Amino acid sequence: MLYSDLQSNQLRENQSKDNQPVVVFLHGLLGNGTDWQSCLSQLPDYSTLTLDLAGHGKSVDILCTCFTDCCEQIETAILNRVGASTPILLVGYSMGGRIAMVGCANGHFARLNVKGLVVEGGNFGLSNQADKSARLLNDRHWATRFESEPIEQVLVDWYQQAVFSSLNHEQRQHLVEKRSNNNGKSIARMLLATSLSRQSDIRSALNNANLPIRYLCGEKDKKFHQLAKESGLDYRVIAQAGHNAHQEQPTAFVQELISFIETRVSEL
Repeated sequence: MLYSDLQSNQLRENQSKDNQPVVVFLHGLLGNGTDWQSCLSQLPDYSTLTLDLAGHGKSVDILCTCFTDCCEQIETAILNRVGASTPILLVGYSMGGRIAMVGCANGHFARLNVKGLVVEGGNFGLSNQADKSARLLNDRHWATRFESEPIEQVLVDWYQQAVFSSLNHEQRQHLVEKRSNNNGKSIARMLLATSLSRQSDIRSALNNANLPIRYLCGEKDKKFHQLAKESGLDYRVIAQAGHNAHQEQPTAFVQELISFIETRVSEL
């Protein structure tokens, strides 16, 4: 597939706020652009764009082979919809946040006018080779299951992982039902293409980047709360939320997003 085939769910243009960036939302693994709907409904004064990343939603048949590939797909999709001169704010959750961080840290979005980056629950990468090897084995295990087993069965176990420990039974069941419309083989390919084992620690690059960055995490998301504390980045904690703060507490998430735009991004 061509990079320009990456699909968007919604481009909403609003001219009521001068010089404000288009807010581009990147979802996590197993999600799609519609995951941000609760946030979009609370951003009526901002232009927004949601994308379906490779292997997901309307882009289910698009192949992404590595982080660079994914970033080029995103860059081209944004260029095709809003052009090169339009100011952009990237907002990425989990996998989408990691792709956005890698792209900003390594210059993969050079053709875009990126004015800021908001990351929700994204891992900064691994520096230890042993950790990378262990992560690769883990991700290959899950990829094999997604490829070969009924996706509903895999998701039941997927949402038992420690990162989802704040979820109750009802929330897990809801996610299993909601995510079961994914294509297991496509998810497996994207999981391996963006495996944490392929991502070196980019905290230093992000701290040295000439770019406003804010990190958001839920107060119940202990692992990523700790990563945020250690990152050296500007971060905020969303009360009464776990790993997926933008869906659990969309109002609080949007408030932090607007605050970041008005205090850090609009001044550029």
